[in-house]
Amino acid sequence: MENQTIVEALLLGLLEGLTEFIPVSSTGHILLAGHFLGFESTGKTFEVLIQLGAILAILTVYSARLWKIATQLPRDIVTQRFVLGILVAFLPAAVIGAMAHGFIKTVLFESPMLICIMLIIGGFVLLGVDRLALKPKYHDVMEFPLSLCLKIGLFQCLAMIPGTSRSGATIVGSLLLGADKRSAAEFSFFLAMPTMAGAFAYDLFKNRDILSAADLPIITAGFVASFIMAVIVVRTLLGYVSRKGYRVFAWWRLIVGGIGLAALLIWG
Repeated sequence: MENQTIVEALLLGLLEGLTEFIPVSSTGHILLAGHFLGFESTGKTFEVLIQLGAILAILTVYSARLWKIATQLPRDIVTQRFVLGILVAFLPAAVIGAMAHGFIKTVLFESPMLICIMLIIGGFVLLGVDRLALKPKYHDVMEFPLSLCLKIGLFQCLAMIPGTSRSGATIVGSLLLGADKRSAAEFSFFLAMPTMAGAFAYDLFKNRDILSAADLPIITAGFVASFIMAVIVVRTLLGYVSRKGYRVFAWWRLIVGGIGLAALLIWG
């Protein structure tokens, strides 16, 4: 395994951890960076499997909260409704992701131009939503009604298109449906757990025959880098968006999408 490949995997892992939980599209960033670096992974599995690092980051940061939910689940109706809400929100993406897996990996993942366009469109959407005078009705993720959870889950399906952003789609959906900024981000965190774990397990299963031991060092490097960076992001994000909103992420998307689009048009 060439050192340069390991270095690239570390850089892409750091990028994954940095962007997974902010509304800028981690998959879009990874695919674009990989395109310009000339980084090729077996069956495009690296881009999905390193998300395990981000999943474990969420589990680590939220371990006390998750333990409380687990202990209260058998007897507390509010906790039961919350867990059911997460599962309801997860269901649309699980069904559509399984049905369209081949198309997503072989067509959408291979379209850098589409990723740049979606980054730019999403940036304008975030700017627009951040300027709306929304009046939140929901301030606690534990109290989200099941109908709201299902609608957020449908918004999450938009993230099947790389460059859209899973967290961006769920956060924008939550805000438009009446959640405040903090609870929108927090619900996105919780929904990420089954969604990303499901994508990880399904992709690993689908590509079990083409992966080899030679892929392990690259995936491990990306996983570790992703975990460390994601822990930092998760610990700081909620406080930031509560104070500042999402405008900075909108401009982030517009700048990256614009630079990527220009680079593709100039260099291909």
